Amino acid sequence: MLKANSGFTRRHFLKTTIAAAGVAALPLRGIAAWSPAKYTRYNVMSAGGKKALASYAKGVQAMLNLPADHPQNWFRNVFIHLMDCPHGNWWFYVWHRGYLGYFEQTIRNLSEDSTFAMPYWDWTTLPQIPDSMFDGVLTPQHRGFEPYTSNLAVFTSFIQPALTSYWNSLNAAQRAQLNTRGYANFKSLWNDVTGNGVSGNMAYANTCGSRYLTRDNPKLDEKTAYDVSPFVVYSGLLPTDFNNPVSYLSFTSSKTPSHNTQPGGPNSFFSVLEGFPHNKTHNYIGGYGPLDPGPYGNMTNNLSPVDPIFFLHHSNMDRLWDVWTRKQKNLHLPYLPAGQDLATFSNEPFLFYVNGKGDYVGASHAGDYLSTDRFDYTYEPGFGEKVVEVPNPGLMAKHTTPALKGLLKGNTASVAVPTAAIRKHLGDALLPSLIAEITLPRPSGTSSAREFDVIVGAPAGVTQVDADSPYYAGTIAFFGNMAHMHRMPLDATFAVPLPKAPQAFHNLGAAANASVNIRVVPSHPHGEKPPLLKAVSVRAL
Repeated sequence: MLKANSGFTRRHFLKTTIAAAGVAALPLRGIAAWSPAKYTRYNVMSAGGKKALASYAKGVQAMLNLPADHPQNWFRNVFIHLMDCPHGNWWFYVWHRGYLGYFEQTIRNLSEDSTFAMPYWDWTTLPQIPDSMFDGVLTPQHRGFEPYTSNLAVFTSFIQPALTSYWNSLNAAQRAQLNTRGYANFKSLWNDVTGNGVSGNMAYANTCGSRYLTRDNPKLDEKTAYDVSPFVVYSGLLPTDFNNPVSYLSFTSSKTPSHNTQPGGPNSFFSVLEGFPHNKTHNYIGGYGPLDPGPYGNMTNNLSPVDPIFFLHHSNMDRLWDVWTRKQKNLHLPYLPAGQDLATFSNEPFLFYVNGKGDYVGASHAGDYLSTDRFDYTYEPGFGEKVVEVPNPGLMAKHTTPALKGLLKGNTASVAVPTAAIRKHLGDALLPSLIAEITLPRPSGTSSAREFDVIVGAPAGVTQVDADSPYYAGTIAFFGNMAHMHRMPLDATFAVPLPKAPQAFHNLGAAANASVNIRVVPSHPHGEKPPLLKAVSVRAL
């Protein structure tokens, strides 16, 4: 297996362009006013964030102490996520806002801290787990979890009877949603806990194996750090529509019939922020890659909220949605769907939440959680605020060139791209203007591959690159390789910002077009064959 590297590294490129361009890297001005609210979600590294963590730990311990049949028990709260969370569709942000908001209320009440708000982990500026998240019950490896997660038999004995009773109490609407998700009965749900015999698919993780990263090894690896880098995050914040069939113009992932439907088909896709920083961070914290073929820590699957870092991770994702929303408002652009789409989106029922008093919320709807006003909070400013400033007209463009379709051969595509578009892309210090839409098969339930590197312009013999290679365009990551995945669509599309390195583009001479070579390979091969690409296209802003 051949690798490619460069003395002028990717990391060096990002650092030097950002440092040299400074504020000029984005033609923006004036950070928008930060409006106060009753609660402030602080950066976990700030004084306010550190204070909040003390209450968070107290609340986590209180939830662990509750009996298994209590709706606010730590693990009962986790199962809300396994049973109902959306990924890969346009309800991803709004569902997690409701889930996080009610959880925040629970911690506020059980910790007896009336000022508590969930801090966020800004992984762009701190690409490692904060040291304080290895203290006490803020790590799932703490002895406080052992009475419940020391082994699968103990976990089953503790939680399964209460969950079975809860399952039997569900109403017809809840059962219908679970059936759409692939859970026709309790056994099918429990198969996702155990992985149905496939260790890499287990949502359960024992106490000592519940998190891969440790106090002595807290850093995200270089490929995960790339996926949370300024270049990728800015790429995800630049779309001009809440949802758009063109992935580059869509802040959210594709429209689906319900929030329990995974994306599939030619017009569906993962948005940049969900497909890159969200998914990749989940996977690496749980040990996907270093621990193949599993079992992994909790963060790799839908019992991920067992790990308290989950809520800081999703607080940051929610913060980025708030940043994007404020950017849109400042530009007088729509920040929600329009017309009938808004009605469809808002009327989607969320049926499994539990509020801060321990009561089942009942039938709420996506429209209840479209604003941070629902839980009366704001964010201490973090990375990404520059996009809230007023950009020049070029960054407000709502139209792209037609999709430039690639010629496919196995795991490789060749796309003819106008040389003028490539020069524009390379000439901008930080912002992307070329993005690829890559469709590949979803990993099967028995496959150990769930992450794929995108390689652009590398020599034909190069089948693997490091994160600092000029050919590296990031790692596509699937999150939650669950046992019921055979019910999901077979293909998935990702929006991939192309690299800024000139080495990735060739023959930029007098010809009108240049051939751009795009290859997709397993990030951690382990004998896995490269995927057979279904479609690749490139669009230019």
